[in-house]
Amino acid sequence: MSGTSKDNGALSHEERFLAAYDEYSDALFRHAQLRVSDRERAIDIVHDTFTKVWSYVRAGHEIEQFRPFLYKVLNNLIIDSYRKKRESSLDALFEKEGIDEGTFAELSESTVESLAATIDGKKAFALLEKLPDEYREVIILRFVDGLGPKEIALLIEESENTVSVRIHRGLAQLRKRIHAAEAASESKRSTKT
Repeated sequence: MSGTSKDNGALSHEERFLAAYDEYSDALFRHAQLRVSDRERAIDIVHDTFTKVWSYVRAGHEIEQFRPFLYKVLNNLIIDSYRKKRESSLDALFEKEGIDEGTFAELSESTVESLAATIDGKKAFALLEKLPDEYREVIILRFVDGLGPKEIALLIEESENTVSVRIHRGLAQLRKRIHAAEAASESKRSTKT
């Protein structure tokens, strides 16, 4: 594209959107893959995110900050995905006589490894999954996606103070769970010897 699409030195809606795509698409994909634990679903959700945002921009709406806006749309689509999956999982459970342990093998090794590098191992990831949603979400947004408390506050529509408190409480709960898991593992090892 030539510089003629700019007026008065400002980027056009299309240029701003394309710049946001270039800058944030990889991070959005990593976030989606971490949250849904399925590469193909993550790709679809990120694609849907950019499609919805483009439609919003084309309808004449102005987006002041693309990053929090994109994460908000992405997270809403992830929540919708969970709801659909949960509904289909419940239907499947009613059809079966029992629960097959294979249904819980959704965590891909690459997802676990990427979080392990960020948080502190596979055990922390498993324990993170057990935290209440309000804490897990802000911890992932803060430490995996690298968003600041102000950006998270915009994204989840809470005050910056509320976000900071949730991060602090979530980390405290995660530490407690890690210590409890380590103590349980140590206890198991000592009883086996």
